[in-house]
Amino acid sequence: MATRKQDHSVLEAERTRTRPPPLYKVLLLNDDFTPMEFVIVVLQKFFSMDRERATRIMLQVHREGSGVCGIFPKDVAATKVEQVVSFARQHQHPLACVMEEN
Repeated sequence: MATRKQDHSVLEAERTRTRPPPLYKVLLLNDDFTPMEFVIVVLQKFFSMDRERATRIMLQVHREGSGVCGIFPKDVAATKVEQVVSFARQHQHPLACVMEEN
């Protein structure tokens, strides 16, 4: 009968550093047709901004061509973009909303 040597070594868990997922900026882009008031409504409805902050962002979009609405994980940012674009189209406005890596 053969005897087996038992291995009593301990396996150490590999430690890997995981980075948090990349975040994405959601931006509104200026156009010459969407009313300023509608942009404020969008910012309040989809980004939970109070009227004062929504007005500041709307003015930034108007004056500078774009404005950051928020920074989110990729799936949340994509959902926000889709919601804003869909809402704008339902109201016949060409408002553009995009996302870019932060």
